[in-house]
Amino acid sequence: MLLAGRFTYPLSRPLIMGIVNVTPDSFSDGGRFVDTQLAIAHGLRLVEEGADILDIGGESTRPGAALVSEQEELERVLPVLNGLAHAGVALSIDTQKTAVMRAALSVGVDMVNDVNALQQSGAIAALVGSKAAVCLMHKQGDPKTMQQLPLYHDVVAEVHEFLQARIVAAQAAGIARERIIIDPGFGFGKNLEHNVSLLQKLQSLQDLGVPVLVGLSRKSMLGKIANLEVHERVYASIAAAVLAVLKGAKIIRVHDVKATRDALKIVNAVEGEA
Repeated sequence: MLLAGRFTYPLSRPLIMGIVNVTPDSFSDGGRFVDTQLAIAHGLRLVEEGADILDIGGESTRPGAALVSEQEELERVLPVLNGLAHAGVALSIDTQKTAVMRAALSVGVDMVNDVNALQQSGAIAALVGSKAAVCLMHKQGDPKTMQQLPLYHDVVAEVHEFLQARIVAAQAAGIARERIIIDPGFGFGKNLEHNVSLLQKLQSLQDLGVPVLVGLSRKSMLGKIANLEVHERVYASIAAAVLAVLKGAKIIRVHDVKATRDALKIVNAVEGEA
């Protein structure tokens, strides 16, 4: 079971998190929805297509991305969060800044999706007093340099160890286990070999006892495997989503909601609960 603000999810089937990037430079759809009204309309369209959660982000974390000021990030995301408040699904804020988390929580966001796993000063404290869920993600380095030379002795073991430590830290501060999600961070300081190993052994994260979120949609590892440009990666993304669910993922973060929903309906009919 996952507790996320206004919502309780039994996790009897995988959840779909639809991506709403309110940024000019995200790797797949940067600039398409930087306008507030376009972003809101896009979010509502994803809900119609079957999204269970909307993940709204105002700062790109693609490899090489530049940092955005707190004020600029807030100006991008708060109007969109307010505009989607009655969309009928959980709203997630995709941020690593404590100030942005606090502002989003103050307007009723249901989840914080943090690529920095609540390591910024004050981040854990911001979540403790709320009912929001939190996604703790693993990354090596920062977006500007993380893909230059990622190194691991054992990527699966190191990701597992890091996420376990962050779960312990969150729980020790007072965040209930039922509110915690983990993300192995595909593409965040990991090369193709690292990413493939993580997907192959994704089941190993299940012993941490919290839901696993996977974000593989349109990512470069799919392009490298199948020799595809970003706009050509829809089918590869669906294949990756299905593989992730079969290996235990409970939440899939995607650009292409309807296509993913259709595929996972088949998976759930065969592998899941009736």
